Amino acid sequence: MSTAVPFRRTKIIFTLGPATESEAMLEKMIGGGADIIRLNMAHAKHEWTRTVIRRIRAVSARLNRDVAIMMDIKGPEIRTGDLEVPIELRAGEIFDFTVRPGMSEGNGGGAEEVRSVGVNYQDLAKDIKVGDTVLVDNGLLRLEVLEKNEARIRCRVLIAGELKSRRHINLPGVKVNLPSFTEKDRADSTVGLEEGIDFLALSFVREAKDIELLRAFLAEKKSRVRIIAKIEDQSAIAHLNEIVAACDGLMVARGDLGIECPFEELPVIQRQAVRACLAQGRPVIVATHMLESMISQPVPTRAEITDVANAVYELADCVMLSGETTIGKYPLECLQMLDIISRRIEREADDEWKEPAVFTGERMKVLHSAVVLANELPNSKLITFTRHGFMAQGLAMLRPWHSPILAFTPSADVFRQLRLLRAVEPFLMPLAAEPDATIENAIALLRRAGRIAPGDKIVIATDIVAQDQLVDSVQLRTVR
Repeated sequence: MSTAVPFRRTKIIFTLGPATESEAMLEKMIGGGADIIRLNMAHAKHEWTRTVIRRIRAVSARLNRDVAIMMDIKGPEIRTGDLEVPIELRAGEIFDFTVRPGMSEGNGGGAEEVRSVGVNYQDLAKDIKVGDTVLVDNGLLRLEVLEKNEARIRCRVLIAGELKSRRHINLPGVKVNLPSFTEKDRADSTVGLEEGIDFLALSFVREAKDIELLRAFLAEKKSRVRIIAKIEDQSAIAHLNEIVAACDGLMVARGDLGIECPFEELPVIQRQAVRACLAQGRPVIVATHMLESMISQPVPTRAEITDVANAVYELADCVMLSGETTIGKYPLECLQMLDIISRRIEREADDEWKEPAVFTGERMKVLHSAVVLANELPNSKLITFTRHGFMAQGLAMLRPWHSPILAFTPSADVFRQLRLLRAVEPFLMPLAAEPDATIENAIALLRRAGRIAPGDKIVIATDIVAQDQLVDSVQLRTVR
């Protein structure tokens, strides 16, 4: 069912963590308008995962506002090993990454012992080349590869700093041969499917076949969970269009992406990714560092406000919070800030009416007509009925400017998955055998929910019976 939360086109995702996992905070976040809750499985235990999913469902039921759950699986990852104490790396220092501990590594004949740390990927030396860059700890440490052998990779420190245990390694421009869907991912995903998650976000997607591997796994499990592809490195950018075509939604994961690519390229890549999704009708999420300063401060920077606004202007389906709601001091304030900025920019965009995009196919032509009609009637609402979510997604693809898309579905799973789509407000309702009865039931439900009033114009995109067969149609009605 719908709630009294006022309509907002741009959806909000927040990441669950110590700052938000209690029942009390979940009530505030869900009641405050969150649409999707992300579970970061990089370090999550299965017992915790089951507990918080059940807690989310219980709180949602109590508030009568079902939110979707996205499990973000870890994917292939290269990390440094454990250190007894942190190492302070000096600029110009020679430093080794040990890939095969126990082998004879040598010391290069230098008078001074070369310090080193282990790496969890033994075949790294096969993938990397002399002259490549190694970035450690989100790019805070930068090294250049000087030489390599089977045992270790020898580097020169370019940007100094402190190296701690288990730091993430990025290799800009290097294609590594790690599997895209790991055993840990398989185990985590199985737990998620058992508990009824709605989306799986696949990390470090490099090409379309990575998504196909995950889809095959979901087919084995007879699951209709939707796949979100995270683009995080240069390989993904090179294969962007095929990745968009293969996935159910895209996440522009600007954390690792901003490390893997030159800083000045990141806004260009974000815009390219959003446009690719708009062109192919896939939902898109803009994520990471949106309100980073609010992890410790009660208000965002002016630059962060503009960053969020740009994502809304670009017509992204969702904006996402990460550290702000896992460890931050002001998680609810972050949610409220995204809400306020999104609503303001959406009002501004209403004055910049544009012709909806054109897609091929008979059904899309019908839906295009519905959106054009709704755009001509600024106070109208779009209504559709969908068993699998495709009618609602088709309307969302066309980005109506004035009208919310009120989507009715008999499926609780589809209801939650519709939370991802821009401008779609889902309603859970059985569909009658007769299309006209379904429409009347929907209008009655909207009246009870306070979403329509006498005199409102409603544009209905649905199927009707004509000559003993169902055909797609567009209807205009006035609420009485």
